[in-house]
Amino acid sequence: MTKPPSDRFSEEKSAYTVRGSDQPDIDAGVAAIRAVVRTLPVRPGVYRMLDAKGDVLYVGKARALKNRVSNYTQVSRLTKRLQRMVAQTRSMQIVTTNTEAEALLLEAQLIKRYRPPYNVLLRDDKSFPFILLREDHPFPRVQLHRGARRAKGQYYGPFASTGSVRTTLTALQKLFLLRSCTDSFFANRSRPCLLYQIRRCSAPCVERIDKDGYGELIQDAKDFLGGKSNKVQEKLGKLMTGAAEAMDFELAAIYRDRLRALTYIQGTQTVNAEGLGDADIFALACKGGTMCIQAFFIRGGQNWGARSFFPAHTNDVPEDEVLASFLVQFYEEVPPPKQVLLDRPLAEAELLSEALSERAERRVTLRVPQRGDHVRMVRQAKRNAEEELDRRLAETSTQNQNLRGVAELFELEAPPQRIEVYDNSHVMGTNAVGAMIVAGPEGFRKNAYRKFNIKRPETAPGDDFAMMREVLSRRFARLEKEDPDRTKGEWPDLLLIDGGKGQLSAVCETLEDAGVHDVPVVAISKGPDRNAGREVFHIPGGREFSLPTNSPVLFYLQRLRDEAHRFAIGAHRQKRAKSMVTSPLDDVPGIGPSRKRALLMHFGTARAVKGAALEDLEKAPGISRTMARSIYDYFHPRG
Repeated sequence: MTKPPSDRFSEEKSAYTVRGSDQPDIDAGVAAIRAVVRTLPVRPGVYRMLDAKGDVLYVGKARALKNRVSNYTQVSRLTKRLQRMVAQTRSMQIVTTNTEAEALLLEAQLIKRYRPPYNVLLRDDKSFPFILLREDHPFPRVQLHRGARRAKGQYYGPFASTGSVRTTLTALQKLFLLRSCTDSFFANRSRPCLLYQIRRCSAPCVERIDKDGYGELIQDAKDFLGGKSNKVQEKLGKLMTGAAEAMDFELAAIYRDRLRALTYIQGTQTVNAEGLGDADIFALACKGGTMCIQAFFIRGGQNWGARSFFPAHTNDVPEDEVLASFLVQFYEEVPPPKQVLLDRPLAEAELLSEALSERAERRVTLRVPQRGDHVRMVRQAKRNAEEELDRRLAETSTQNQNLRGVAELFELEAPPQRIEVYDNSHVMGTNAVGAMIVAGPEGFRKNAYRKFNIKRPETAPGDDFAMMREVLSRRFARLEKEDPDRTKGEWPDLLLIDGGKGQLSAVCETLEDAGVHDVPVVAISKGPDRNAGREVFHIPGGREFSLPTNSPVLFYLQRLRDEAHRFAIGAHRQKRAKSMVTSPLDDVPGIGPSRKRALLMHFGTARAVKGAALEDLEKAPGISRTMARSIYDYFHPRG
């Protein structure tokens, strides 16, 4: 198996660091680069531009490092964007590789790790959902999966959204009656669950189907997910006909319902993609300096959804270069299919194909269709990209107008680029959480959302003011540690607090204690009778005011407040649900699932275990004297 790029490069790594003046002029940057060029080899590799503080400005790859990096010393030939980068450069780090394809893969890894300000960035770095058919159990289960693919089984995807995954999972349940329950739930069943009653599971947990019969269903599911739905359809048709001829009309009706489910999913997922098999389709649209890349995911001739991407840092970058950079970053996490269809030729298409083939350990081809249905599909992706871009620009225009209104309303120096909104959620002080959401010119920045478990002993349960103080003090303590110079764009331009005078006072005191004096703070509270539209805005110094009920700025601020409330409620519910299924025994050292089960079977409840005498604990099956003493001491600490 091919080693990941980070392992292959470890033996080839060499670093060159030259530090110059901290004055941000272009001559100092050129001098630092020239000092590096003198020692560079003429071989493939990756280079990193660093500023005076050591932060990564840019990551690039080269077939010949010496030739590529020396280009940055010819300032007159550089774009304004690259001239600004050179002016900030004070050192470089170089990693040599065996091939240019390896350099391309390493470049994608480093861009994802450092997210440099002068690289084209894939903004949406959320992992894609897959369908996982687990194979670590005699009766495999089918489930939605995100993240690292460590579990043993077969992965099908990517899907554009969890919604498309759940639609397919529902179809799989109706079609093939596969189980979706956890292994522990499966092991403790004595009778079929509701899914069996509504004909969405074959109930292998209570032996309503044997291993061979279930294995046949699994194989049918693999055929379906692999694009062989016609084969499955023919098989179900023959089974339905056979059951009808045998006068077993109830069984025939079951096969009929499964055929209907198959026909439905074929109608919603199948596209005219004869001979295409597994492929991704990408098309790019550009307008007003903003770019949109539309992706279609085709697997086995089935449409597994589409997603739009809006890469960042694309100013002064050619469109084909943006698309090439996007692709290599996109396939850093997603396994590439056999074919990638594009709406335009790329200058480094062969290199990109070689790199993706190396990552996938099989041939991956990039091509621009010239005729037939595949051209129509690429045109459809292009049209969708243009429509999504138009919607994005319209939304951005409205968003910028709202931000200008916020700046005018709260007398800010400029429209805020980062608004942080805070809210708390709890029930009678239990499972308390604080929540922070972030919004800016591009809308809600969900990857910047944060939740805070209220955990300080001095924060009294149910004290909203103390909770707000804890959340804000932790937030700004971390900001001071991670971005003391305020250069990373993580500092807010405006704090919006869900609450009234008390919450506002608590936040202002917290910021004062933290030495933060230049971040505007506004609290928003419900008006009389808590009616939406009659909100009162509280400004430090005691000033209060309301806005007309038809004010666009009011609608915008309400959306921010409601989004923070939604996020806080969701975090609280997750914490509460988790606390309902946990047990005091979970925290006892040395108590695993088997001992926990033995104790509960012997004593009945966790509370009974907690109050049991040492002699009683020693009588429990599977509990030694040493373990009994450990359990007893945990619940009865000696003062």
